[in-house]
Amino acid sequence: MPTSQQIAEHATFQSFANCYQREIDAGTAARHPAGAGDAVECVEWRLASQRSVLRTEVLARSRCGPSRFGRIWQRAGSDIVWQPVPPFSALCALVRESYSRADVAAAGDLRGHELELLLRVLQSCQSVCRYLDVHRAAAADDDTFIAAEQSLVFGHWLHPAPKSLQGMSHWQQPCYAPELHGRFRLRWFAAASGRVSHRSAASTTAPEMIAAILGDEVRRLPCRDGERLIPMHPLQAEALLLDPRVQAWQEEGVLRPLGPAGPEFTATSSVRTVYSPDSPWMLKFSLPVRITNSVRLNRRHELEAGVLMARLIAGIAPTLPARLRFVLDPAYITLDAPDGGESGFEVILRENPFRGGGGRGVVTVAALTADPLPDRPSRLERLVRRVAVEHGCGVAGAARRWFAAYLDCALESLLRLYDDHGIALEAHQQNGLLDIAGGLPRCFHYRDNQGFYLSAAYRDGLRRHVAEADNDHSLYFDEDEINRRFAYYAIVNQVFSVIARLGKDGLADEGVLLADLRRRLEGLAATLTRAGRSFARYVLDSPTIGAKFNLTTRLLGIDELESPDAGSLYARLPNPLARPSGGCHALPC
Repeated sequence: MPTSQQIAEHATFQSFANCYQREIDAGTAARHPAGAGDAVECVEWRLASQRSVLRTEVLARSRCGPSRFGRIWQRAGSDIVWQPVPPFSALCALVRESYSRADVAAAGDLRGHELELLLRVLQSCQSVCRYLDVHRAAAADDDTFIAAEQSLVFGHWLHPAPKSLQGMSHWQQPCYAPELHGRFRLRWFAAASGRVSHRSAASTTAPEMIAAILGDEVRRLPCRDGERLIPMHPLQAEALLLDPRVQAWQEEGVLRPLGPAGPEFTATSSVRTVYSPDSPWMLKFSLPVRITNSVRLNRRHELEAGVLMARLIAGIAPTLPARLRFVLDPAYITLDAPDGGESGFEVILRENPFRGGGGRGVVTVAALTADPLPDRPSRLERLVRRVAVEHGCGVAGAARRWFAAYLDCALESLLRLYDDHGIALEAHQQNGLLDIAGGLPRCFHYRDNQGFYLSAAYRDGLRRHVAEADNDHSLYFDEDEINRRFAYYAIVNQVFSVIARLGKDGLADEGVLLADLRRRLEGLAATLTRAGRSFARYVLDSPTIGAKFNLTTRLLGIDELESPDAGSLYARLPNPLARPSGGCHALPC
């Protein structure tokens, strides 16, 4: 049995190598002698900057997901002898070669970016090793909402540093990293009411929501007349109290720290959104931590967008697809900064439909499709085998039955919403939750107020549902741009990840599932009439499909949430739906 360190290093290499193959160099096919006249399939990369060649065994390919790599060898360019090389050494060689390529040479401090990337990759690898030690000793069959949220040991399978938490120290992770199941109490501040902004689209105000979170303990906090309570994540509170602006506000009497109070919370998969099983609300905070591609900050326009979209979804509720649910962000509270910008105290209040036992059987798609721990089945494999037993069919038939029910909930619901109302969702693996309590998917839950795209062509109709739908111009896009992004999030990132997982687990043939998906899209293209129809045709007919280039983003040190042109972070790759009889393509999921 491999050690946690060995598993973590190989997983880190695999994620990075898939990114490299997709974004930098597809490599060339090769064969490596395996003894007795046999040879194994490999991919080979020429590392010109190091005058060497790197070769890795390909254990499995996917038409819509990452490859699975095995052993690794390297040789000097003039040598004929291949030497085994450890995964992390091979990864470092790929990093070095990445920065030697001309397409990243226009960046500024290349050496600084390279060292930063190596640091983040190493941090990610160390975190995976640490999480493995915890999860290998834990039960594997807990399908509650929070257990699934905290099960993503390996992280995004096509990101160069999927588990880097830059800004969260080694000793803080046991409390605040979701994979380590820590529990903590929020830190509370009393702020002068005249400096506090809050809005709500719900029947209760944000201060009333906060009082409900505290329960009886609200009476024990020393909050004075003319003050409002603001909760804060402990990490953010610690950073804010070191901020000279915040220290000045304390001296002015605008703000008073009150310390920890209230129920214990725990981190969901996003790290900065926190959950308590008895709280009616989850809370989403800014954090002084770089997670995947960005430092996570709540911006004022995102706070307003949450309220706007909650009102809009309520306005169209009678016409929503039957299997679609929303976990909305209907309220916020914050301390106003004198310059009108963010103060760091921005708090989003999110619905918690998973209180008590309400979250049993509701799991994120990311958890369903994640690589399992060694010698364990994936969550999705467990589900499919359960369906096979309950329905008395073979595993391949059960996989197609499960996939069809999944498309009913996720794909059809998303496209019908887009067709009816011009609302496209950033429905990637982490934002999509499936109710699989009955084995087969029953409904699809969507979360995240940052992930709405409104079609400019539907503007008048949306305004009729909610007059203020016209207020936030940043939410509106033309349909070409929406189709490009929607195709990545809903199809490449989400649906393709399900197909790839079912294929990797040996439950179904990828080609069969891609054909099922194509037929479903063709049916939707024939029955939908507006934006949903044009999107379905776009996905079916385009020879390429959008993909986010996470490695390139990291090579250039880009914070995607701060980039003025987020669309530039997407690129085009072969579309397996447009080439149903074509070869294998490693596409992003």
